[in-house]
Amino acid sequence: MKKVKEVIFHGVMLVLALIWIYPYIWLFLSSIKPAEEIFTRFFPTRITLEHYEYIFTMAEKMERPFLRAFLNSVFVTVTVTLSVVLTSAIIGYGLAKLRFKGSNAVFNFIIFQMLFPGFMFIIPLFVLIRKLGLYNTYPAMIVPFLMSAWGLFMITQSYKTIPQDYIEAAKIDGASTLWIIFKVMIPLSRSTLSIVGLFTFIGIWDNFLWPLMVVKDYNKMPLSVLLATFNHEYAAYVGPLMAGSVIQTIPMVLIFLIFRKQFLQGISMSFK
Repeated sequence: MKKVKEVIFHGVMLVLALIWIYPYIWLFLSSIKPAEEIFTRFFPTRITLEHYEYIFTMAEKMERPFLRAFLNSVFVTVTVTLSVVLTSAIIGYGLAKLRFKGSNAVFNFIIFQMLFPGFMFIIPLFVLIRKLGLYNTYPAMIVPFLMSAWGLFMITQSYKTIPQDYIEAAKIDGASTLWIIFKVMIPLSRSTLSIVGLFTFIGIWDNFLWPLMVVKDYNKMPLSVLLATFNHEYAAYVGPLMAGSVIQTIPMVLIFLIFRKQFLQGISMSFK
């Protein structure tokens, strides 16, 4: 009876997994089909890369620089991710291991701030960006996300599980605070840092609403926004849109595959 239940359970999970992955399979197959087969056949009769060639050649004539938009997304996402991981690692040490007046209040404020949905701050942030003269610039997409309350919370909680004896031993050997952070705390919290970095990367890479509000220049748009403008004005070009969407997902898939081990370790640790 137990074996039958396991077979049923795994069968249901397999069906749900196929349902979950089906849209991406259809998206990828549509990007390598001839245009006339996109809505008529699931599997292509022949494989073609004409849609990918189109978005890197003809799209420039339509003022839709896909390659530049891809590089814009890489630049913004990598910058924000590195900043979030670095600031969370350093500030998290102060919140977890340094005792100072108001430390609990600061940590509680961070948790309190996480309760509010991000869209509540969009209008004030937009006004601030315009006041600072950053509208339609790269810093407008970067500065508001250089630190993350969620990242601080995750790293702080991870640091709290590290025994104080490690830190005291390093101090006896004459280690500075930064040395302790980068040589002791970060290596021992690699899994949590990987989770923070992975989710930050995905969140910024897929960020659509904020770049749409603060950037109007096609040469500065990230790929997610440029694809939306392309779809709005050239909706008939379905194939290139599918190809662009596949390119949009590639970095996230690669990042997950690279950090899969650390990600799964961090997830398992969070349930302990």
